[in-house]
Amino acid sequence: MYIISTKAMLNKAQQEGYAVPAFNIHNLETLQVVVETAAELRSPLIVAGTPGTFSYAGTGNIVAIAGDLAKTFNQPLAIHLDHHEQLADIESKVLSGVRSVMIDGSHHPFATNIELVKKVTDYCHRYDVSVEAELGRLGGQEDDLVVEGKDALYTNPEQAFEFVRQTGIDSLAVAIGTAHGLYAAEPKLDFDRLEEICQRVNIPLVLHGASGLSADDIRRAISLGICKVNVATELKIAFSGALKSYLASHPDASDPRHYMVPAKVAMKEVVRKVIADCGCEGKL
Repeated sequence: MYIISTKAMLNKAQQEGYAVPAFNIHNLETLQVVVETAAELRSPLIVAGTPGTFSYAGTGNIVAIAGDLAKTFNQPLAIHLDHHEQLADIESKVLSGVRSVMIDGSHHPFATNIELVKKVTDYCHRYDVSVEAELGRLGGQEDDLVVEGKDALYTNPEQAFEFVRQTGIDSLAVAIGTAHGLYAAEPKLDFDRLEEICQRVNIPLVLHGASGLSADDIRRAISLGICKVNVATELKIAFSGALKSYLASHPDASDPRHYMVPAKVAMKEVVRKVIADCGCEGKL
């Protein structure tokens, strides 16, 4: 089976001290880039999509194309639901073949978050589907979700222990100072908080908002328990920037088989860099 859950790959990363990249994709070309590059580098791979991405591309299309690419490149991968909030929506996508889920109840009060996540976990584990949840909120924008900086809450280490115990999740996304989108200033990550969370929680930890972080910050976070690193904005900027540049210098271009190529090449370089920062080359 080429479409797998994230549970085994993240547990292996936790044991061996590296992280698995989760790349947000949006269409055929971005799917091709991340699968081809991961296969070349023999890196474990998580292909992530927000609700907006699945609505745009179609869940069946994403599952079918990702599955075919996985077989073509002999690259087992996880298709991951990023920042999904509705149980019914998750259930539908699990039945379509998705095997990795992030239920985001971080905007709810602590008890309500636990209640929602527990329902999702109970359902998903019946189908051998891994579950990630978030405690604390990242600032910035992810899909249609906007969190102002003043509303971004860091993860409480003591709450993290109780949250994991009561929900039975397989991985925990933590808020330690990262944000979705581009950083207006150099981020200051709370590594002491991350270390304290890691001491209290025994499941793999997840870092959202990694676009724009330095390699040193990513590697330090991995050394303190991060096993999954999410990247979205950095990929979109590379892809769209190269595409716009090509079309500006080739105003008569009309064949997407040609004008998409430089965009894919630019995105491929970001994927290679993130895999290097995660230390997961050759870990497949």
